[in-house]
Amino acid sequence: MSDIRSRIEKRARKAIIQYAFLRWENAVIIGMVLLLMFFLPQPFAGWPIWGWPALGVLGVAAMVFSSLTDMKANAKVQLDLFQERFNPRKVQDVELRNEVEKALEYQRRIEAYIGKQRAGVLRDRLEDTAGQLADWVSYIYQLALRLDAYRHDPLLAQERATVPKELEALTSRQSLEKNQEVKKQLEAVIESKRKQMESLGALNSRMEQAELQLEQSNTALATVYSQAQLISAQDIESGRSDRLRQDIQDQIARLNDLVSSLNEVYDYQGPGIS
Repeated sequence: MSDIRSRIEKRARKAIIQYAFLRWENAVIIGMVLLLMFFLPQPFAGWPIWGWPALGVLGVAAMVFSSLTDMKANAKVQLDLFQERFNPRKVQDVELRNEVEKALEYQRRIEAYIGKQRAGVLRDRLEDTAGQLADWVSYIYQLALRLDAYRHDPLLAQERATVPKELEALTSRQSLEKNQEVKKQLEAVIESKRKQMESLGALNSRMEQAELQLEQSNTALATVYSQAQLISAQDIESGRSDRLRQDIQDQIARLNDLVSSLNEVYDYQGPGIS
């Protein structure tokens, strides 16, 4: 299981336990017990003094047990934590935010599908697949954040618009300059501007590649969602689930490489994004 999914599951368990003890039904049970102990301490002869508290404890215990074993509620808590960890609202661009939401929706559906499976080898394999998909969604989210930061970076937008014009003006000025010292200085500035323009071009090309990869990754995620529902116990024996897992690992590796390269190229430009 991936570290991301493992950490989210631990947080989900803590949240579920907290909810199990603090749900409003428990407050009602405790309130009723206190009222009955005060107004009706002995409803009939032989009723023990600890009768109402004992029933209250049993009632609260039943509520706690039902909360801890409610698979739908537990799955909802876990998915809410996924939404919190990979919050689409942090992505300003509508198109990119939709891609993140799409990835989270596939994650939600796969988790819901796994929750319906009986305990056994098939469920264990699907759990492993879900753990890998958590990494997949994480990289999609990081990719969207990088693209979003690039699209909304005013300094880079200004440089893309002004650097070519500045280079053209400097080149023109150098061709007309008669003073050799000034001409030499202009040459150094032109070389610096050329490097800056090449760097901006490389970054833009990498971002275009990232846009295509983001779309392709969500398409592949949709395919994995379909394939995960077709896997049966017989497919585990035939190795079909292993092939699916390898396909997922390949996608994750590509996303990891792309996100790492974006971090290197983008950070080289100097924009302050996290």
